[in-house]
Amino acid sequence: MLSNRKMTSVSPTHSDGSASSLSLQDSWEIIEGLKGNPGNIQEPEKQEGFLLKRRKWPMKGWQKRYFLLEKGILKYSKRGADKGKLHGCIDVGLSVMSIKKKTKAIDLDTNDNIYHLKEMKSQQLFDDWVSKLRHHRVFRQNEIAMYPHERLLFHPSSHLSPNPNDSMRQVPGCVSPPASPHLHTSHPNLSTAEANIQEAFAFLDSPDSPTDANRLQEDFCRLANNSESLVSGRPLGSILGILEFPEEGWVWWLKLCHSLSHTQPSFFLSVSLSNGSRPLVHQVSNESRASIPESMSEFFDAQEYQLTSSSSENEASDDDSYISDVSDSVSMDNAGSGGSGVQVARRRTTLPSPQPSSSSVSLWNILKNNIGKDLSKVAMPVQLNEPLNTLQRLCEEVEYSELLDTANHTQDPYQRMVYVATFAVSAYASSYHRAGSKPFNPILGETYECDRPDKGFRFIAEQVSHHPPVSACHCDSNNFTFWQDVQWKNKFWGKSMEIVRIGTTHVTLPAFGDHYEWNKVTSCIHNILSGQRWIEHYGEMSIKNTSSDACQCKVTFVKARSWSSTVNEIEGMVTDTGGRVIHTFFGKWHEGVYQGVPPSAICIWRANPMPVDQDQYYGFTQFAVELNELDAALKPLLPPTDTRYRLDQRCLEEGNIEGAEEQKRRIEELQRGRRKVLEENNVTHKPRFFKKSKDDTWLSSNVYWEQRKNPRFSREDFPVLW
Repeated sequence: MLSNRKMTSVSPTHSDGSASSLSLQDSWEIIEGLKGNPGNIQEPEKQEGFLLKRRKWPMKGWQKRYFLLEKGILKYSKRGADKGKLHGCIDVGLSVMSIKKKTKAIDLDTNDNIYHLKEMKSQQLFDDWVSKLRHHRVFRQNEIAMYPHERLLFHPSSHLSPNPNDSMRQVPGCVSPPASPHLHTSHPNLSTAEANIQEAFAFLDSPDSPTDANRLQEDFCRLANNSESLVSGRPLGSILGILEFPEEGWVWWLKLCHSLSHTQPSFFLSVSLSNGSRPLVHQVSNESRASIPESMSEFFDAQEYQLTSSSSENEASDDDSYISDVSDSVSMDNAGSGGSGVQVARRRTTLPSPQPSSSSVSLWNILKNNIGKDLSKVAMPVQLNEPLNTLQRLCEEVEYSELLDTANHTQDPYQRMVYVATFAVSAYASSYHRAGSKPFNPILGETYECDRPDKGFRFIAEQVSHHPPVSACHCDSNNFTFWQDVQWKNKFWGKSMEIVRIGTTHVTLPAFGDHYEWNKVTSCIHNILSGQRWIEHYGEMSIKNTSSDACQCKVTFVKARSWSSTVNEIEGMVTDTGGRVIHTFFGKWHEGVYQGVPPSAICIWRANPMPVDQDQYYGFTQFAVELNELDAALKPLLPPTDTRYRLDQRCLEEGNIEGAEEQKRRIEELQRGRRKVLEENNVTHKPRFFKKSKDDTWLSSNVYWEQRKNPRFSREDFPVLW
C-alpha cells in the first residue's frame, strides 16, 4: 500500500462520503496494476470521447483530442472521424498512471513521454475514464504476462487465415536470430534457445503465415521494442519465461521478420536484429547504454515492465549524418588565461574505487509514494549517489571555459555570442553518462573551491539556503566572470523524473563590457526504475546581452522524437535587432557544436574524450574525476566546510558503502540540530561568502580568496558540518 500522507491507491470501490477521501482530492493517486498470477480476464468495454491533452513541448496550453481506449491501448486523434490519422498511441498497461480528482487530471508516464490529460465536462465522465483505464490497464498487463505461455505469440484471440500467395517462401539473408555472447556466458539456457531459433528457420516455408501488414507491423513493433528490454532490463530470474518460448513462438517471430522484410521493407530496415539492437522509440547510442552500470537493472520492480509503451505524435525525421568529416577550424586548446608560465599540477586520472553495486535498492519502493512531488526532500540510500556534490556539479559547467576565453578575444559581437551560446550548451555535456546516479545534496553552509591555474579560473560555491535549497557559485578569470544561483525542483512521474532548474546564469566579458544572461532548460531522466536510464534536456534557452541590444540568441534543445535515433540535438541562431539571422549553429549537447550549414560547417566545440573505464566509475569525465581530490598541499588552504572534507562522500568514493550510509545519517542529524538551534533563537542563517542582492540573486562577497591567501580560515570559527 502507498503512503496515506499524500498518496493513495485507487481501489475498485470509492467512498464518496468519507473525510479521508475529501482530503485526498488535492493529491495525486497512483493506480495499482495487476496483482497475483495472470489468468483469464474478460476484455473490458471500449471507451471513447474527447479529453484535453497538454500540448507537447515547445508548445504550451491544452488541446482537445478524441481518445479511443481498446484492449489496453489508448489512441488519440483530432476528431473521431479521423480514422487512420492517429496522432499518438499509448500502451496503458506499460505506463504508470496517476490521477488528481480535484482537477480531473490523468497522467500517464510511458518512459519516453509524460501525457497530461484532463476531463473538463463532468466528474462522472472523469470517473468513467478512470474506471475504464484501470480495467484496461489490468487487462493489458495480464495479456503481457501471459505472452510467453500462449501458443499464438501475439493476439491469441485473433484467427488469421492462411494465404497461399504469401511471400514467405525464402529465408532472407538479412534475418538472423538475435544473439548476445555476453548473455550466453551469464545464462546457459540461451545457447539452447539459439539452437531452437536456428531449427525454426525450417518452418519459414509454411503457408500459414499471417499476411495482414498492419497487424504484422504492430506485432513486430511491439516485439522489437520488447525483446531486448525483457532480457537486459530485468534480473534473470524474472524474464517472464522468454527463454522457455515454445517452438511455435520462435517460428512466429521469424515469420514476422521475414514477412515484414517483403511487405514493409522501409520499416524493416529501421530495425536492427543484431547484438546492438535498441528499442525503436528513443534509440540511444551504444556509448550511452554502455555507460549505465548493469547492476542498476536491479531497480526493476515486479509491476513495472521495461518496455516501450507509446508512440508520439511527432513525425519521424531523417537522421542527418552531418558531422563525419567537419574540420576543426577553431582551436580551443591552451586558450586559458593562465599563460604558458603556469605550472600544471599533476591530477589523478581515476577514482580510488569503482562504483559499487546498487542491486539491493528498490527504487520503486522509495519513489512510489512521491509521484508529482518535489524529490529534493526525499531521503535516498547512499548507493544511489555518486561521490560528487551539487556544488561540484556546478563547477563542471565551467569545464570548457576556454570558449569564454575565446569570446573575450573576438571582436565581432555576433561571433562572440556564438561562443557564449556554445559555452552554455557545453555545461550539459558531462550529464550524458550520469543518469544512473545523483550527486550528494549540499549541507547548509557547505562550500567548495576549485582553483585551476592551468585553465585560468578560480571557482567558489556555497549552499546559501536549505528551504528552499539554493546553491550559489562564482568563477572569475582574466577573461570572464561567471556566476549563478540555482534552485532545483525534481518531480517523479512514475517512470521519469523531471528536473527544473530555477535561476539565471550570468557571464561578463571585460574586454567589451558585455553582460550575458540565460536560463536553464528542463532535464528528464527516463526509465528511472530500470537499468537503462537515459537523460535528455529539452526547452528553449534565451541568451541576451544586457549591455547591448545588438544581437540576441536562442538555443533549442530538441526533445527526442519517437521512431528516430536522433537524440540530444541542439539548434541555435544569432539574430540582430531587426530579427535577421546572422549565424546559425547546430550539433549535439554531449558531442559538439558546429557553425554554419552542413557539409561546410565548422566545429566550434567538441567534448573531451571520456576515460576508457568511465562505465565503472559513475560515468565521470576526467574533469569530474579531479574535482574531489584532496592532496597534502591543498589541505591547509581549505576551510573546514569544503566538500572535500565531507565524510559520507569520501567513504562512497573509497567504496565503503556502510561507512557512507552511517556518515550520511550523522551529517543530516547534525544539520537538523543546527537548524533547531537557529529556530529556537530566532536566528537566520547568514552565508559566509555570498550576499543577497536587491533582486534576490546571490552574489559573491569577494572575500573568499582574500581570506584563503592569508590564510585566515584556520583562525576563524566555522560550524561543525561533518
